[in-house]
Amino acid sequence: MVHYGNCNKICEKAVMNQRTINRAIAITGIGLHSGQPVDLEFHPQPVNTGVVFERSDIADCAPIPASAFLVQDTMMSSNLVFGGTRVGTVEHLLSAIAGLGVDNLLIRVSASEIPIMDGSAAPFVGVLLQAGFCEQDSPKKFLKIVRPVRVKVDDKWAELRPYDGFELNFEIDFDHPAFDKDFQHAQLRFSTQNFIEELSSARTFGFLRDIETLRKNNLALGGSMDNAIVIDEAKILNAEGLRFADEFVRHKILDALGDLYLIGYPILGRFNAYKSGHALNNLLVREILSDKNNYKFVTFDDNVTCPIEYLPLTSLTVEG
Repeated sequence: MVHYGNCNKICEKAVMNQRTINRAIAITGIGLHSGQPVDLEFHPQPVNTGVVFERSDIADCAPIPASAFLVQDTMMSSNLVFGGTRVGTVEHLLSAIAGLGVDNLLIRVSASEIPIMDGSAAPFVGVLLQAGFCEQDSPKKFLKIVRPVRVKVDDKWAELRPYDGFELNFEIDFDHPAFDKDFQHAQLRFSTQNFIEELSSARTFGFLRDIETLRKNNLALGGSMDNAIVIDEAKILNAEGLRFADEFVRHKILDALGDLYLIGYPILGRFNAYKSGHALNNLLVREILSDKNNYKFVTFDDNVTCPIEYLPLTSLTVEG
């Protein structure tokens, strides 16, 4: 019998424990590259198993752990490959999982890519909130950065530094009329509430010229202004415009949050980046894990002593 921990108990004064979802739930969306419907199922997972993917369209598919070491392709997204089986575009979903403080989750997907939804993490947040959450009988383990680690390629760089909490700082540098120079830097002190309100709905973006090239190669067939901010040579083409004045850089933080969660644990540290992308984010995680002197694992006695604010389980459930 699989043990998920005590999912009916909410311990406000005991140790900060791991979380999974209360019940299985499913959604359907469109694959960014295939343009075809993709089914997603979310299932509770036992303690200390982390986030795991399975391909429901492949018989006897081996589970694919959400691990930075399984990222083999970072073209436009973070893509996991294990035993020849691929699950692509995982970063928006992983961002939602990290943002909600979920430690253990099984994700079954009916294709080689996670559906793009509206180009943000908000639809995933919504469905996971409908599933509800439960506390499990094992302490939540954090990976605490204890010395600075930086990776650099050309003029792009990313780093994690010691910090009492989790903060993400990102700067982009686009010389384009659609990118306001005053809104190319953003900072987020991570908490569940900050993530939901300030980050989760920031959409991915792309240039019309690149989309046209991709489609000629049978890629981005599901891409549209319903799931991305589309930019031509001069302006944003979406009629509704931006959701935030700095939505471009907010989405880069959203991507980074998902990429960093491939480290396998919530992070305590300060993330700083300049023009970073999926490849560099992944390189940073691998560099950190390459030397155990870069980090240590910590747990907390209660929600008060933990420097990250996760919303109580009772406020992370909606009817649906």
